[in-house]
Amino acid sequence: MKLKIILIVLSLVFAACKDANSERKPVGNEQPSEVKSTRPSLNYPENLSKVFEAHGGIGTWNAMNTLKFTMDKEGGDEITTTDLKNRKSLIQMPKHHIGFDGENVWLQKADTTSYKGNPKFYYNLMFYFYAMPFVLGDDGIIYENIAPLQFEGKSYPGIKISYKAGVGESPEDNYVMYYDSETYQMAWLGYTVTFFTNEKEEAYHFIKYRDWQTLNGLTLPKTLTWYNYENNLPTTKQRDLEFSDVLISEEKMDDSMFNLPEGAEVVQ
Repeated sequence: MKLKIILIVLSLVFAACKDANSERKPVGNEQPSEVKSTRPSLNYPENLSKVFEAHGGIGTWNAMNTLKFTMDKEGGDEITTTDLKNRKSLIQMPKHHIGFDGENVWLQKADTTSYKGNPKFYYNLMFYFYAMPFVLGDDGIIYENIAPLQFEGKSYPGIKISYKAGVGESPEDNYVMYYDSETYQMAWLGYTVTFFTNEKEEAYHFIKYRDWQTLNGLTLPKTLTWYNYENNLPTTKQRDLEFSDVLISEEKMDDSMFNLPEGAEVVQ
């Protein structure tokens, strides 16, 4: 799911069709839309383009080179730095560092404490959640309008995001981005997890996006709230995750910070 942006807009192309043999699954309470679209280069669906604009614009995002944020975790602060052009990343935790140098994911321990998790699954996970909706402009994505999400008396239109074969670590993953029909600001993310099975998952997990903050012309989340779910719908609040010390900048970090450090191991 690497970002390879071509800064030439050719035309806006929509393919409106109904595939009677489609295996897609509605997410929400209504029948899904019949409109599907795929994106060559920067030909985004109109509603997704409006969502981008509501958050500062895809052009503003593309001008940035670095995203950095801190999460307050139980074991201490977790600082994530990502190069937005090549998606190299570094996650700094009190007892572990996880990095991606463009080819390999690596893990470095501060002591003998084992890392409880899978670094290849985690190294870009929180980046993708935080960098919504702009990561939905990545190459290799297929867009499809889907049934609105009904929650607490409000209807949120949705765009389903799936990936072409061979894109990213988990091309079977699906996302559904729901937005406010009046402001076009992102409101919810539904997502599946296929990394561990390489098979399509039926259940969607849900995150509510709220407490927005504007930084360097871009509107980014301050709080993500995970919800319990049932029958592919969010139910009750589960937990909040706060983001602080957010940096979104045109300045490019020294590439060496992502390199495999001495004593680290490449994750297979």
